[in-house]
Amino acid sequence: MTIKIGILGYGNLGRGVEAAVKMNGDLELKAVYTRRDPSQLKINTEGVPVKSTAELDKGNEDIDILVICGGSATDLPAMTPKYAALYNVIDSFDTHANIPVHFENVDKAAKAAGKVGIISCGWDPGMFSVNRLYSTAILPCGEAYTFWGKGVSQGHSDAVRRIDGVLDCRQYTIPVPAALERVRNGENPELTTREKHTRECFVVAEEGADLERIENEIKTMPNYFSDYDTTVHFITAEEMARDHSGLPHGGSVIYSGTSSEGTKHVIEYSLKLDSNPEFTGSVLAAYARAAVRLNKEGKTGAMTVFDIAPAYLSAIPADELRAHYL
Repeated sequence: MTIKIGILGYGNLGRGVEAAVKMNGDLELKAVYTRRDPSQLKINTEGVPVKSTAELDKGNEDIDILVICGGSATDLPAMTPKYAALYNVIDSFDTHANIPVHFENVDKAAKAAGKVGIISCGWDPGMFSVNRLYSTAILPCGEAYTFWGKGVSQGHSDAVRRIDGVLDCRQYTIPVPAALERVRNGENPELTTREKHTRECFVVAEEGADLERIENEIKTMPNYFSDYDTTVHFITAEEMARDHSGLPHGGSVIYSGTSSEGTKHVIEYSLKLDSNPEFTGSVLAAYARAAVRLNKEGKTGAMTVFDIAPAYLSAIPADELRAHYL
């Protein structure tokens, strides 16, 4: 079965999903949808149309699932419930504090339409979430620690770009080395958010913009920067292109637990990513496959990575999975 994919939004993440579709023989890119003028957008896949979101709104596009590649700050809270009422959908919503509300909104729309909507799918939330859950289930007496970076956070960079007067931003998340070492040593330290990571922003501002205001808005932004020690650098567009054109990222989930008194275990899952959006796009592609399969089985409503068995992600038949991967 070939799964027909639509991509909404053609920024870094949209291009990452496009690249992932090319790597999977059972996936086919049917269209890219944009809020921009479609005639002005050139994509990397020959023969695939670029369409206006107005076409999506009609609800009759020939796609099995819509991969929504907007920002978590303002796009996805509106887009995902809207399109879950029309199509199977998937997003990478990453504002952890707001996931329960986003889930409920998508669940209501998807159930009413008989569709599946997978939210918060990527590597964190996403693959890191699964590993936190597995570790906690296996060793209930323990503590999970998540470290991100050093790398570019797409969601945080996008949130800064939404500030009035900001033209561009790269936000780097940086683990505090001393905290990382203590966790790997099995010390189970109590660490505040501020003690685990720092954040560093490189910002291109509009000419004449109030830099002090922009810096204050960044540092006080709830859910993104207010709980961290954040450094803001204002740079030129030329410096951004020269020094910050890549989008690397990564991190670790480290779980330190015990199975009996005095018997310790440390579980670590880590990622080192050349391209944050391409890896996130690859996760979205795998879970898009799962969403379509589940909907064909009659499942509806919102789901997260917690709700989906691993076999649904793979294009490999179940008997081959058992023979070669188990």
